[in-house]
Amino acid sequence: MKQVYITGYGGPEKLHLREAPDPLPQPGELRIRVRASGINFADILARKGLYPDAPKLPCVVGYEVSGVVDALGAGVAAEWEGREVFALTRFGGYADTVVVPLEQVFDKPAALSHEQAAAIPVNYLTAWQLMVVVGSLSRDEAVLIHNAGSGVGLAAIDIGQHLGATLYGTASAGKHAFLKARGLHHAIDYRGQDWVPELMRLSGGRGVELILDPLGGSHWKKSYRALRHTGRLGMFGISTASESGLIRPLAFLKLALSLPLFNPVSLMNDNRAVFGVNLGHLWHENGKIRPWMEALVGGIAAGWVRPHVDRAFPLAQVGEAQAYIEARKNTGKVVLLS
Repeated sequence: MKQVYITGYGGPEKLHLREAPDPLPQPGELRIRVRASGINFADILARKGLYPDAPKLPCVVGYEVSGVVDALGAGVAAEWEGREVFALTRFGGYADTVVVPLEQVFDKPAALSHEQAAAIPVNYLTAWQLMVVVGSLSRDEAVLIHNAGSGVGLAAIDIGQHLGATLYGTASAGKHAFLKARGLHHAIDYRGQDWVPELMRLSGGRGVELILDPLGGSHWKKSYRALRHTGRLGMFGISTASESGLIRPLAFLKLALSLPLFNPVSLMNDNRAVFGVNLGHLWHENGKIRPWMEALVGGIAAGWVRPHVDRAFPLAQVGEAQAYIEARKNTGKVVLLS
């Protein structure tokens, strides 16, 4: 099989395609011949040495794949062989073959291509946890989606529309028309202006009940201040960590110094809440994740879950794919094709 390894910390040149023996499924596992693999910003942070959860180098990252089952471990029903599926992978997804526990595998809806199916697991489960499970967004509330043009951002627009909430989003001006066509009510150009005064103007000075913030650092302070009373700040990434250009220890120090300190007394007095989401730390909670995914698969059938793939790159061009995301060129998901 072929796998993409991170061979050292640095730029896209640290990604190398290597040959390896085909893995054999163990009891309770199945093997998937991958057709498409999803790319997430965490993979880029791992390449830069800024993702503490990443395996020790050299390593293969990747949290999601779609493909065809071609081998079964003991205890897995024979009916799974030959089925088209998509799956969550605890790393290892940058490959043309993966072995995955059965509980992390889902039937691919016939209406979706493998590229679209690979765009679902991380983005839509993260958005679902942020908005429905913990964020408790309701029809009469408003949400601000930072990086609305990202994979999670588009997933949040789909879910927010389904819930009937008012949707605000930050994105570069060139993405606004597309995002409004997808269902975003108010688009804010974060590059050309300070988004906080614009959000306050658009919301009549009230702010919003929920903010989804993958930026991190001092941005979390601004997001907290933009919450309405009873508002919730959902933090699910620290993408700004990759922008400093500093070496690893200094980058972590700069990030730590910029983080907000949330005082419990202030939270009570402000009637606000903060919470974090990290799907990579929920592997032991399959009993929660499967019902969330079942709801999303139902959304595919109903038409309100609409995974959008911006571009697909061959596995051998993974460096170009990650550089494309880092340059903020994508609107929606970027995937790798095996």
